[in-house]
Order: sequence, then structure tokens, then C-alpha cells
Amino acid sequence: MIADVIRLGLFPAMMAFAASSDLLTMTISNRVSLILVGGFFVLAVTAGMSAADVLSHLGAAGLVLVLAFALFARGWIGGGDAKLAAATVLWLGFDHLLPYLIYASLLGGALSVALLQFRMAPLPGWLARRDWVQRLHDKDAGVPYGIALAAAALAVYPHTPWMTLGT
Repeated sequence: MIADVIRLGLFPAMMAFAASSDLLTMTISNRVSLILVGGFFVLAVTAGMSAADVLSHLGAAGLVLVLAFALFARGWIGGGDAKLAAATVLWLGFDHLLPYLIYASLLGGALSVALLQFRMAPLPGWLARRDWVQRLHDKDAGVPYGIALAAAALAVYPHTPWMTLGT
């Protein structure tokens, strides 16, 4: 029962929360990543995941964390994005790493192009009064890449062993 709540509720909910938070505030709370990490370990234990598989998932997450923080250090992505990507890959492991990165890249590129187009158009008055829309419309602001990361995770997640657990 607890495994079902975590695998069917927690992961999708945290992805949706991360995406909406990044859209509205341009930040992703550290709590999201911490909840994902904690949820993974509870699910791994309750599902009987082997120690070797847990270590493999940790290795995938560690690799993504190192690479993502290199991108963060260059100013190409935000710190919340780096932590979210690593916490997400902890759930996906090496088996689903490449599809996740491909989806994230394609969705992130589409998001960036759409945002550039949005920022070139004038804002209607009713939208200009919304702080989050002004922040998103600011030409000097970054891209809320957490949206692409979360969407990619939700595209890949149904193909993971977590979705066939207990069936």
C-alpha cells in the first residue's frame, strides 16, 4: 500500500510541483529534491530493490549531479534544476537515463524557443499585472527549465519498473 502511494502519487506530484513552482517563481525548492530522494529510498526498501540496483541508481544520480553542477557552474542552468535532474534520475536509473536526457533536451529546446517568442511580443495589460508573467517575460530572466525536466520525467516514468510493481 505505501509503495503504491509513493510510486503512483509522490513522483508525479513532485514533478508537477517542481514544474509549476519553476514557472511561477523561477525557483525549485530543495525540499522537492529531498522528498524525491527520501521517497526513492522508502520505495526501494518496501519494493525489495536489491542493494546492487540501489547502488546503480545512486551512480546514475551521482553522474547527473556532477554533470548538472558543471552546467550550473557555467551559469547555463540553475541549481534547483541540477538537483531536480539528479533526484529524478535516482528514480529512473541508468536504464532510463538516455531517454530522459533526450526528452529533457528536446522539451527544453522547445520551451526556450517558445519563451523567446513570448518575450518578443508585448504583454496585454491584464497579463502585465501578474508578477509571475512579468518575471517570465523579462528578456534578462532565465528559462524555467524545471518544466522541461519534469515533463521529460513524466514521459519516461511510465516505462520504468516502478509502474509494473505489484502487477
